[in-house]
Order: sequence, then structure tokens, then C-alpha cells
Amino acid sequence: MDKQQIREFIAKRAALEVKDGDVVNLGIGLPTLIPNYLPDGVSVTIQSENGCLGMAPDPALNGKERDTHWIDAGGGYISYEQGAASFDSATSFGMVRGGHINVTFLGALEVDEKGNLANWIIPGKKAPGMGGAMDLLVGANKVILTMEHTAKGAHKILKECRLPLTAAGQVNMIITEMGVMNITPDGIVLSEINPEFTIEQVQEATEAKLIISKDLKEIKL
Repeated sequence: MDKQQIREFIAKRAALEVKDGDVVNLGIGLPTLIPNYLPDGVSVTIQSENGCLGMAPDPALNGKERDTHWIDAGGGYISYEQGAASFDSATSFGMVRGGHINVTFLGALEVDEKGNLANWIIPGKKAPGMGGAMDLLVGANKVILTMEHTAKGAHKILKECRLPLTAAGQVNMIITEMGVMNITPDGIVLSEINPEFTIEQVQEATEAKLIISKDLKEIKL
């Protein structure tokens, strides 16, 4: 798979984790593709931590004019659903910290077998800041990472994170182009696998020791 195919594969599988009526927060980048692949009959309300509830995709994708007053937390242009609301940052983070987000989809620099996540800074490199990830990790009811399995061949799913943590022990699930993994008290359980890969290939691309589910199944989109 090329990079675009990988992104689409991950987004399609991630969309299957969303339930009708959920309030969903999407991290910047790959997670923003997820609404394009929601199953029929599933409707969600998308929250953006910069102060929007009812976010919709960039109108330019449908040949419509952009309203420069409407952007997401990463500065990208968005539109909005009928009945959407905009509000200040304090209200937005009150929503996050109050447990009103059903699921958040985030990216990762590193994640480990204890559910620790590092996704905000690489020491020695400039970073714009942590953003809302720290709050989302502890405030959302479910945290799902949507990420490429490796970074130029280097492991991203580790025994223990090496980079500064965004939050400890908060990740519930990891979805990559290779498979679906759940974080459990015993470690990382591989529950679904992309049939293009073998179990051995997935383990080789993963530093942490995977627990293979006895009910392991192929990902079907």
C-alpha cells in the first residue's frame, strides 16, 4: 500500500468504531478522514477543542466557498452542520474534561504496552504546544490511536515510550495499516489483522510483545 492507501485503510477501519449519536473529537491529520467513511445510518457530532460542536469537512472539497471564520484546532478550514455551535476555549475544554466526548481519535509518535502515549514533542525540535491532547486523553470516554505502524521502518509501538509523555495509561485501542490492537492489563492484544500481512510481520514491526487473540480475525472493510 502507498501512503494514501494506508491512510484510507486506517480511516475506514476507525470509522467502524463510531456509534450512532456519538460526540467525536478528531485529532489533526489522518483522523479528519474518518467522517468520510462512516457506515450508513451512523450520524455523529464532531467537536473541535478550539470551540466548535457540529464541525463538518472543508467546504472546498465540495466546490463550495470557504468561510475563513471557521477553522479546526489545526488551523484547517471546516464547515458546520445545521445547528452547530461555536464557543470559547474554556467551554470547549469543560466539555472535554466533563466526560462529554464519547471517543477521540489521535495520532502518535510513540505508544507503549501500558497505554502510555507520546505525541506532542521530540526533544530538540520546535513544537507549537501540546494542544488539547492531554485533556482529551484523560477526559474522553474512549481513546483510539489512528497511526502508521512504523515511522520509516522504526518501531512506534514500544515496550516503553522514550519521548516525553502526553498522558500515561489512557490509550484503549490502536488502529494501523497492519491491524487492530487493544490495550489490556496484560499487554497489547492483536485482535484483527490486515490479511496482507502475517502475524510474524506484525510482530516484527512491533517492539512490544503482542498477545495474539484466540479470536483473531481479518479486517474486513
